[in-house]
Amino acid sequence: MTSTSELRQKRKDRQRTKLKRISPDKLRLTVHRTNKHMYAQIIDDTKSATLVSSSTLSEAAKELKSGSNKEAASLVGKLIAEQALKKGITEVAFDRSGFLYHGRIQVLAEAAREHGLKF
Repeated sequence: MTSTSELRQKRKDRQRTKLKRISPDKLRLTVHRTNKHMYAQIIDDTKSATLVSSSTLSEAAKELKSGSNKEAASLVGKLIAEQALKKGITEVAFDRSGFLYHGRIQVLAEAAREHGLKF
């Protein structure tokens, strides 16, 4: 039997291959979630460098009661979009890292779109 993490890894690999084929020159907004926190970062694959990152562990997210709810995801989406716009990044490819586009992942993506990122 394949475990849940192995299935997520397969989805992640499949999605990354498709992203690299469709938009190889775009920056990638990668999202990761755990049971306690949310993380987002914008990565330049050509330079193998992280340009912008945000999470529920940052100083701006200290007032949150929980780092694992939709409110926290919305805040992380807002923070990543604001930081990206400060650096002049407006268009990215969304990489959900094998997670389903539902719940916290969807809320983070919509918050990033509302605050100026295009994907």
